[in-house]
Amino acid sequence: MRSASWRHRLSMCSMILATLLLFPKSPTNAETSHDVVVYGGTAAAATAAIQSARMGQSVIMVSPDKHLGGLTSGGLGWTDTGNKGVIGGLAKDFYHRVYKHYQDDSSWKFQTREKYGNRAQGHRASDDDQATMWVFEPHVAENILDEMLAEHDITVVRDAWLDREKGVKKQDGRIKSIQTLDGKTYPGKMFIDATYEGDLIAAAGVQTAHGREGIKDYNEPHAGVQTGVLHHSHHFDVLPKRVDPYVVPGDPSSGVIPLVSADPPGEFGSADDHVQAYCFRTCMTNHAENRVAWKRPEGYDPATYEIMARTFEAGWRDVFKKFDPLPNHKTDTNNHGPVSFDNIGGNYDYPEATYERRQEIIQQHENYQRGLLYFIATDPRVPKEVQDEINEWGLSADEFTDNDHWPHQIYVREARRMVGQFVMTENHLRKDLPTPDSVGMGSYGIDSHNTQRYITPEGYVQNEGDLGVSTRGPYKIAMGALLPKRDECENLLSPVCVSATHVAFGSIRMEPVFMILGQSAATIAALANQSDAAVQDVPYADLRKRLLDDNQILETPAGVAKSNHPESLDLKTVEGVSVDDTQAQRIGGWIHSHASGNFYGSGYHHDGKVTDRVKQAIYQADLPKSGQYEVRLSFPTNSNRSKQTRVDVHHGAGTTTHRIDQTQIESDSKSSKLLSLGKYAFDKSQPAKVVISNEDANGYVVIDLVNWLPLDSE
Repeated sequence: MRSASWRHRLSMCSMILATLLLFPKSPTNAETSHDVVVYGGTAAAATAAIQSARMGQSVIMVSPDKHLGGLTSGGLGWTDTGNKGVIGGLAKDFYHRVYKHYQDDSSWKFQTREKYGNRAQGHRASDDDQATMWVFEPHVAENILDEMLAEHDITVVRDAWLDREKGVKKQDGRIKSIQTLDGKTYPGKMFIDATYEGDLIAAAGVQTAHGREGIKDYNEPHAGVQTGVLHHSHHFDVLPKRVDPYVVPGDPSSGVIPLVSADPPGEFGSADDHVQAYCFRTCMTNHAENRVAWKRPEGYDPATYEIMARTFEAGWRDVFKKFDPLPNHKTDTNNHGPVSFDNIGGNYDYPEATYERRQEIIQQHENYQRGLLYFIATDPRVPKEVQDEINEWGLSADEFTDNDHWPHQIYVREARRMVGQFVMTENHLRKDLPTPDSVGMGSYGIDSHNTQRYITPEGYVQNEGDLGVSTRGPYKIAMGALLPKRDECENLLSPVCVSATHVAFGSIRMEPVFMILGQSAATIAALANQSDAAVQDVPYADLRKRLLDDNQILETPAGVAKSNHPESLDLKTVEGVSVDDTQAQRIGGWIHSHASGNFYGSGYHHDGKVTDRVKQAIYQADLPKSGQYEVRLSFPTNSNRSKQTRVDVHHGAGTTTHRIDQTQIESDSKSSKLLSLGKYAFDKSQPAKVVISNEDANGYVVIDLVNWLPLDSE
């Protein structure tokens, strides 16, 4: 059982640490020094080590993990590719090797290639033109990474944990060596932290951050607390009925049911220390020959999952929407819906926690997820059709065979992030700001899972933190995002815990990007060694040439689509004072979208065509002067929109109510994209206000831009 193995490892770590405290070992010159020391066992660590060897560097990979590959080999076989046209270098070589593996008929043990099909995230699973495959079983990924490392004769030290208290020796701004809990020392010229947690960069005294920045910190529209932002379907507003959070429904004095926080969510846009939720990407199968039936986990209590029962009672049935298919009748199973495999709120202290505390958090996540599966499979409150189907599934018997078929790696979607020489933000990803010195590209949409489950002022359950924001196509990642500030360390790089805000990291955090950045980080390290320079002094022109020679992709290639989403309209082209839907106060739960074109900013919001409760969007603006203004609206039209959407304009003479037809825009306004609501007098001493609601609507209510256009005195 995994729980037993973790307890054993935790006990061993504790004993080793105790021994070190009693008999500390000093580093000695007898231990071999390497040009590059890579700390970590992720796929990024593997590409960093391989690139180091390819550039003639002596390299050692010191991994706290026994199984290499992180999430790439830990169950995430349904690759988050984004635009595969910007994946190059060693990352692409990895997916080429996956392709070659599945070209062999012997790889199809439980299923034929033809029966499997060819579906991946928005494209073909197997791309014959590029000889790449983007979907794979966990053990296949681990075997390929092991083979790639062996081909370059790279020494890998497994189950080696950094001594975070005193294991980093620095001199004159450079790391001289690192020491692991077993007392072994690894001297080197360059060091690469390729872990999900960033323990080496933190132990080296490099500034890090975790949690969420506020909107004002980097002027990011989607930063901080995002109450009312419902971008995906991972919230309770998708249900036909509301879900009550109290032990006795409707009675706050009875207490709150498990897995719901009684704490307020915080002010919209404010910073906090909350971390997007973790889960395990379990590998399941419905193939009887390879299926392991669900077992009652140790300490299981069905009362823990009251929120799941109430969600079913409210109409939820989409349990199986993210059972994404892998070869041989297997799945990469991800979180989906208002209550699922994400253990929301269970990981806040993980980034900075001790090893012992992290193992407790990991075990708690495993218990939660195993218990949830067992609850769905056995509890009488689960709908019969759901229960019958879940019992056709089980864990895959031929995966994670030394760990009771449970993934070795928890999905650490985000932990520490370096605050380095250059900070990537939402505005760089969306090309509102330029990104210098590209070392690779990302393209996946900005994607954060929920961070908290709270109680709304109306008294029902809601999730918060989920983001799904278009990057408007592929984007560059800056060299400076891999580098610490010079005065903190001159020979350390971080290709995983890169220097980025929470919002930007929501896209950068994809496994192919980590592999790309691992290779680029190693290239910087090798070039720095060749000239005996600090990593911050490597000339970008030299780095760029080598990366391109090694088939890294640094700009969007010709012929590659720059965006998979409709292009947004430029806010800067609108005269007057504008407030976007992302800046409005949204009450009642509005759903973000960018499915239709002709929107400003990052998209628009709609009400989900909800009729049982009123939703409001309150737009307020401080006008530069008193006088006459034309009030205008923008929204993407569609035949399914409401023809009687209520809009209240609050002005100097009172309030004027309009009922507008959102299936079309007809206006004499200066812009055909804007609907005029008339001309009104405003006093600059009072905020101008427009309120849009779904009261008595007869279709989808859509909100985007509200604009106040100043008029000449009349």
